Amino acid sequence: MEFLTGLISSLNSLVWGVPMLVLILGVGLFLMVGLRFMPIIKLGTGFKLLWTGRIPDEDKSAKGEISPFNALMTSLSATIGTGNIAGVATAIFLGGPGALFWMWCTALVGMATKFAEAVLAVRYREVDANGNHIGGPMYYIKNGLSSRWGWLGGAFALFGSIAAFGIGNTVQTNSVANALESSFGVPPVATGIILMVLVGLVLMGGIKRIGDVAGKLVPLMAIFYISCGVVVLIVHASELPAAVSLIFESAFTATAAEGGFAGAAVWAAIRFGVARGVFSNEAGLGSAPIAHAAAKTNNPVAQGLVGMLGTFIDTLVVCSITGLAIVVSGEWTSGSTGAELTSNAFATAIPYGNYIVAISLSVFAFTTVLGWSVYGEKCVQYFFGVKAIMPFRILWILVVPVGAIGSLEFIWLLADTMNALMAIPNLIAIVLLSPMVIKLTREYFVSGGEAPAEMTKQAD
Repeated sequence: MEFLTGLISSLNSLVWGVPMLVLILGVGLFLMVGLRFMPIIKLGTGFKLLWTGRIPDEDKSAKGEISPFNALMTSLSATIGTGNIAGVATAIFLGGPGALFWMWCTALVGMATKFAEAVLAVRYREVDANGNHIGGPMYYIKNGLSSRWGWLGGAFALFGSIAAFGIGNTVQTNSVANALESSFGVPPVATGIILMVLVGLVLMGGIKRIGDVAGKLVPLMAIFYISCGVVVLIVHASELPAAVSLIFESAFTATAAEGGFAGAAVWAAIRFGVARGVFSNEAGLGSAPIAHAAAKTNNPVAQGLVGMLGTFIDTLVVCSITGLAIVVSGEWTSGSTGAELTSNAFATAIPYGNYIVAISLSVFAFTTVLGWSVYGEKCVQYFFGVKAIMPFRILWILVVPVGAIGSLEFIWLLADTMNALMAIPNLIAIVLLSPMVIKLTREYFVSGGEAPAEMTKQAD
């Protein structure tokens, strides 16, 4: 086991190293330029489509199982999690306040990547034996590229099915158990059992029930967390200009040691800001398009415009609230890290702020378990068909309490490595299929938002 841990650790350092971060940012920038900065320019259009997509299209010809809104909420349920609370705090602890600036940069180019992923997911999705729409990187590799690239789709599905049980299940339930035990004294065993029951009740209803739950729970919890974060910023309003200035300054100059903060070079700000940004919003990892493939729409570009909002909401809104609260409160120099640092920041302005963070972390992690169950299920289904769906769901539910009570150092390391490996086949496919994304996007806006006939074509 020691040898295996060392091997996986070395691989982890490689796949999350400079080449991977450059690849993720490079592909995002390539797409942003190719799309002529459309994801930024048309941000308002995306929110308009999100609002009108709260219910499935009345057009009975629109194909899919869940509304465009619920498809985004399912995606957000998987991305808004521990990374938004503990991940941001860790980035600032290791890279200084400047890490937040590089998270913003990652999100801006990541919007183009998420747009392309959602477009391709709808364009190349299939209908399975149960009559449900399925898609994602493995399917746009299979149906959009020549057969010689088929192994890439299999590689993505393999990495995704392994990563799901770590990043999307055991790691999340472990975070909930720790948060509830430290803040409320709830035994991890009790947390594990309760979570297992709740996850089981939702999961057995499939993508439709997951979409319905995510469509209600994610917006409510996001609004609650953001509102509490805004209160922290209002209480420390006098410090806000200096904090913003410090964030931009620290992005380009080394941050000196102060209090419990050990100091950080510019490279540390870039590295941890980009890495934690990608971990949080998952732009380029290929997970979100699996959810968007189930959207009730015939228009890939319209769903792409909705899909790119996931990165905006996750990083430029939720992560920003966390990061700004940590900096304006001055807690970033305390020496604390992870969820504890965020809890301390909220507690400086709100009575029982640590409880608010614990509750938020627990709900976000719970919804992440639901969202990632969809991703893992579709990856396994890619290999074994619909017959694998029910056994997968049962196994997923049974693993939940294991995460709550277990020691997860190796599982975390393995899942984090598989998570990064998912990005490689996905990014290759996006670059190869980028001419299709750009072509469909231009046709969409030239036609005033109407989908050309070929845009609605899907694989048999």
